[in-house]
Amino acid sequence: MTKIQPVNGHALIKLEKEPEKKVGGVIIPKSAEEKLNQGVIEAIAAGATEELAVGDRVIYKEFSGTKIKHEGEEYLIIPVDDILAKFVEVDEI
Repeated sequence: MTKIQPVNGHALIKLEKEPEKKVGGVIIPKSAEEKLNQGVIEAIAAGATEELAVGDRVIYKEFSGTKIKHEGEEYLIIPVDDILAKFVEVDEI
């Protein structure tokens, strides 16, 4: 088993898989749906940022990075600067 370790200020994001949607008996393929630009950080380059950590669920720029497949999973390697936000748990809004 091998792991991917990003370098030079990049992060490895595991893309979230969405089930195909069914509308009125018609299955809408994933390619026709609007893409959600979010995933979970699987690895991050050393010293890239102190705001993000492995396991953070993040939102990234729409056309950022390089999509790869590794051991049956889809990942995106993107510059840390292209990560726009992360999801955080809060008690109240």
